[in-house]
Amino acid sequence: MSRNLLQNLKNSARLRRKRRVRSRIFGTSERPRLSVNRSLSQMSVQVIDDSRGVTLVASSTKGLSSKSQNPLELASLLGKDVAEKCLAHDVKTVVFDRSGYLYHGRVKSLADGAREAGLIF
Repeated sequence: MSRNLLQNLKNSARLRRKRRVRSRIFGTSERPRLSVNRSLSQMSVQVIDDSRGVTLVASSTKGLSSKSQNPLELASLLGKDVAEKCLAHDVKTVVFDRSGYLYHGRVKSLADGAREAGLIF
């Protein structure tokens, strides 16, 4: 199997998982949706109020200044950063939307960092 075909199959499976999860998850004003997006080198997070269609808080590993280049540590710092921004906007509880990614590695590290900083989900 060629590499492109395998990558296409993996991405289409992720998108199927994402559609299935997003049919059940909805962010409200009281409990917005914490959406994760990851690429090979970067991660980004948005806190979205789906009822109004507004992004309340956004953060990315590009904006973080860190001496560590370890992806797990960067994901944890990103989780803490987005949690601090959420708490500044009086958002204490969120719904975690992993966007079809497995809850493992960087996604789990991001979630643990956000929980450590005070977000509830």
